[in-house]
Amino acid sequence: MNVEYTGLHFEITPAIRHQVELGLEKIQKLLGNHFDSHVVLSAEKHRHTAEITVTVRNHPPIVGLAEEGEMKVAVGNALDRIDRQAVKYKTRWKSKKRQARKKLEQRPKEEIAIAVGASEDMKTSVPIMVHSFPNVAKVTETHVVRSADSVSLKPLTLEEAVKEAEFRDREVFVFRDPQGRVKVLHRKKDGRVEVIEAP
Repeated sequence: MNVEYTGLHFEITPAIRHQVELGLEKIQKLLGNHFDSHVVLSAEKHRHTAEITVTVRNHPPIVGLAEEGEMKVAVGNALDRIDRQAVKYKTRWKSKKRQARKKLEQRPKEEIAIAVGASEDMKTSVPIMVHSFPNVAKVTETHVVRSADSVSLKPLTLEEAVKEAEFRDREVFVFRDPQGRVKVLHRKKDGRVEVIEAP
């Protein structure tokens, strides 16, 4: 992860650098290490503007722009916007990956007609069909594995739970909301996330 800083009428302090790097580490957990970042911080009178651009290969850049009275607040808001866009990007990428796999599974099985004969005379030949079968056999045996990684120990809002499930790369994620109700996030085969509330 490369980070390039530009200050327009604003001196970039170590505290601001630390805040930006912490925010980009969260995004790095979602997008991986292969992205570059450009941070432009500018100040005009009482307006502080933070523009953070994250460039992921083979994807349009993700831009977070915020304008506030203080630079620290502006940087925080810009990082939040990038975080939301990164979650959308990763969700879209996962759903595309799932759709490609679905199309591959739904492809019709090939059938080849072959004429087989007992003699060289084609009049006595009998047509037969040869079917090609999928390379992967479906397993019906159930495997039960305990996972503590699919459960949150602290209360989370719905947005935090979605981010945490994405970060942990889980299809099912159990958490409690701030009111103490148990909820389950479940990613369906079409890529959408549904919330199930326990009674």
